Parts: sequence; C-alpha cells; structure tokens
Amino acid sequence: MTKHFAAAFVAVSALLCGLSASAFAYTPTRVVAPFAAGDASIWAGQTGTASYYGKAQQGRMAADGSRFDQMALTAAHPWLPFGTKVRVTLLGTGRSVIVTITDRLFSKRRVVDLSFAAAREIGMVHQGIGKVSLLPV
Repeated sequence: MTKHFAAAFVAVSALLCGLSASAFAYTPTRVVAPFAAGDASIWAGQTGTASYYGKAQQGRMAADGSRFDQMALTAAHPWLPFGTKVRVTLLGTGRSVIVTITDRLFSKRRVVDLSFAAAREIGMVHQGIGKVSLLPV
C-alpha cells in the first residue's frame, strides 16, 4: 500500500506544481492596432500630450528589438505599428518633425513619447511636455 501511496503522492505533487507554475507565469498583454500593420494610412491622426525620453533610456532595448538612441528621430506610441512614420507638430508653434515608431507607450495621459532629438527639433525640451498633433506620413 505504501508503494501506491508514494506513486499517487508524486503524481499529485507534479500536477500541482505544473498548475501553480502556469498560474503565475507572466503573459504579456498584446496591443492590438485598429488596422492591419501595413495599413496605417487609414489612421487620421490624433491630438494629445507628448513627452520625451533621453539619457536614462539610452542603449536600452526598444519594443521593436532595436537599441534606443536618444539622438535618432524615433517615438513610442501605444498601438501604431513599428516602422510607421508620423509627423508630430507642436501646437502653438507649428514646428514639426517626422519620427519613426520604434517603441510602445503605456500611459493614459500621453499619446506619444519622443526621443530627445525629436523633442529638441520641435522645441519641447525646456517645457518637458507639450500639446501635439500626430499625422500619418
């Protein structure tokens, strides 16, 4: 009887360990764009708050697999496909820059995070944030 008990104990333990490991496994949430990846041209654009990131992120891995370069004209957006070109215009001044989406933004307050170079190009560095409009290129 102890032989059967030991076998049952091992089987139940293995089952419970397998269940608990999968219960705590991290599954990333997938951001779904409202259109197909190569079809960003149907996106009409948006307006909202932008910020920028630079030195602290330099060299870190971006969501598209590239290394972040604060001197490149790149940006992070919640759902636009990677590689999408977007014209970012600082409202009030009219200064604009074309950036490439390379990263994801997880903020409910902002519509885009620009690289330092892109923020400098439109004159947003000193204020840190700004009201912008995004248009597809």
